Amino acid sequence: MVNVFDVNPRKLIEKAAKKLAEGKLVEMPQWANFVKTGTSKERPPARRDWWYIRAAAVLRSVYKLGPIGTEKLRTKYGSKKRRGHQPDVFKRAGGSVIRKILQQLEKSNLIKKTEKGLHQGRVIAPKGKSLLDKAALEVLKEDGKKQTQS
Repeated sequence: MVNVFDVNPRKLIEKAAKKLAEGKLVEMPQWANFVKTGTSKERPPARRDWWYIRAAAVLRSVYKLGPIGTEKLRTKYGSKKRRGHQPDVFKRAGGSVIRKILQQLEKSNLIKKTEKGLHQGRVIAPKGKSLLDKAALEVLKEDGKKQTQS
């Protein structure tokens, strides 16, 4: 059985993003073309499909780290803010984008809210686990074909 940990994360996220977009499990809001992903960024993302890429990355993070919430994901996707001559400072990512993606993934039944002792947040649902495992299998097959052709 192939799972998320057996393949290259970058390729897995690309494949899962395609699946999210094709299945209309996540929809990019109209304002997403104009918004920055955090205070440390100077411009909006350059890729047109960045919303789906971020949604797939969040889904993978929930799979790996769940139960997890918006605040920990903001820290995970944060980056350094350049301040000219002053030293760089770490800034968390914007919460609105992550929150909306979590809500959309939850609405599509890919993740669900839960509590484990003191920890509360979102964990992967069986449908989400299946989606990521199928994407991992496809990535593994593609890598196998490339190795045999070389």
